[in-house]
Amino acid sequence: MTARVVTLDLDGVTDKAGLMDRCARDLRLPDWFGRNWDALADVLSDPGLWSGEQRAEETVVVVRHWDRYAEARPDEWATAREVFAQASALTVALALGGSS
Repeated sequence: MTARVVTLDLDGVTDKAGLMDRCARDLRLPDWFGRNWDALADVLSDPGLWSGEQRAEETVVVVRHWDRYAEARPDEWATAREVFAQASALTVALALGGSS
């Protein structure tokens, strides 16, 4: 099985709106993405968005530079982690090792 790796880079993200915008951009979410927690959960669990001719059999999202957002908005980050953990159409991994 070939995995497709996508990077979600949260460098400079300081709030939920920024997180949603970065998800839309980096994950190339559809225009109808609602930029709220429920919409993010729905899109990350929609296998139709993550499969197809040009997609790999499995999609892995690597979240980088998340630590500053987590410190600035711990409650929002907890919700984001919950949404990522429940994503059923792909695998989400947090990159460790600081902000490099």
